[in-house]
Amino acid sequence: MIKQMKCFFELLYTYKNYDPAAKSLWEIALLYPGPKALVLHRLAHALYGVKLFFLARLVAEVSRWMTGIEIHPGATIGRRLVIDHGVGVVIGETAVVGDDCIVFHGVTLGGIKFDPIKRHPTVGNRVMIGTGAKVLGPLTVGDGATIGANAVVIKDVPPNAVMVAPLAIQK
Repeated sequence: MIKQMKCFFELLYTYKNYDPAAKSLWEIALLYPGPKALVLHRLAHALYGVKLFFLARLVAEVSRWMTGIEIHPGATIGRRLVIDHGVGVVIGETAVVGDDCIVFHGVTLGGIKFDPIKRHPTVGNRVMIGTGAKVLGPLTVGDGATIGANAVVIKDVPPNAVMVAPLAIQK
């Protein structure tokens, strides 16, 4: 229990350091959807790990209803993930997200097949995924990479690379 409390406070301080609009840890804990979704995900993931699948999915459903963030209980989430704004974020069952990542609203870490295999992305440490980006399939996003807003990524991304969507040019 002490370890979980340390992780929770670490998460709150991560948000406080990230977001200049955050006025207090209480505000973050009670009013930000990202930390709520992550705390509930940790519970759902633990239940999933001991094969209490229905209960795990129930906790995940409550979390989605409360926050607008959908994280499958089977997904593995690292420490200090910041989900900024969060509505519309979807993280699939076999996805893995490393430590110190930032994910903006509308991001999907999704699959492209329905086979019962590894079908979702593996995201390294210190990765930023911009608003509306779709990272699809069993690919790897290397440490320190940046995925731009609305990018659609279907191939591996090397460490420290920047992937962006084509820009619309107005004449």
